[in-house]
Amino acid sequence: MTSNKEPALNDVLLIPLVEAALTEDLGRRGDVTSQATIPDDMQAQLEIRARQAGVICGMDLARLSFALVDAQIEFTAQVDDGELVDAGTVLASVRGNARHLLTAERTALNFMTHLSGVATATRQIVDSVVGYPAQITCTRKTIPGLRIVQKYAVRCGGGRNHRLGLDDAILIKDNHIAIAGDIKKAIQQAQSFAGHLIPIEVEVDTLEQLAQALDAGVSLVLLDNMSPELLSQAVAMCQGRAKTEASGGITPDTVKAAAQSGVDFIAMGYLTHSSTALDIGLDFHA
Repeated sequence: MTSNKEPALNDVLLIPLVEAALTEDLGRRGDVTSQATIPDDMQAQLEIRARQAGVICGMDLARLSFALVDAQIEFTAQVDDGELVDAGTVLASVRGNARHLLTAERTALNFMTHLSGVATATRQIVDSVVGYPAQITCTRKTIPGLRIVQKYAVRCGGGRNHRLGLDDAILIKDNHIAIAGDIKKAIQQAQSFAGHLIPIEVEVDTLEQLAQALDAGVSLVLLDNMSPELLSQAVAMCQGRAKTEASGGITPDTVKAAAQSGVDFIAMGYLTHSSTALDIGLDFHA
């Protein structure tokens, strides 16, 4: 695996997420355990450390978790988001009021372990299809409220983003087609609505539907739940008339077979809804 440097998200976007997470954790009385066991003036230094190898993501969220609890806490990052690290690597050191460090600990680690898991899984999958034209993308199957950072984690892992929301592209799916009447009618209505700046993608389940979509004219076709054999036939049918995207239940075990079909993109909800958290801890530095 290689490192992937991704421009950081602005704190303006991240602060509301961290504030919500801290509010949820602090509840009505704050961190009663730390209040009960640690003197209010005690200082400490701790290290955020990777306990397994992986791609790191969420450093700024961790920094803000400590800063919003106590602006006097010193957070010193040792690595950047998108960096591949070995087990045992110190990711950051934090120094300040001991109570406040422990109050922010879980929020900081929750963001980092989850997002680093997404970035690590993405990098592993991207590396598994090197040599094929397919680019790995995420989907809108994200945790509500965390989409912007989950999609950022995908980019840190070397993947690409699909739609960020419902407003940045037209994707005509099966229910749109069923309610509109048929594929041709749905595409024609979308073309009339979109103008020339909004791309149009249509989901197809069969080669017959694909032929209809190509005849109507679209930018991209989403080949939904097709076998590798059908994917190969669909790619051959498109022949440059539209970009192709495989989607539907694709996992790390099946992604290579999908890539071998020659599709341009492979959309994987797995990246954001099923990636395993990376083990990261906060250790006391005596």
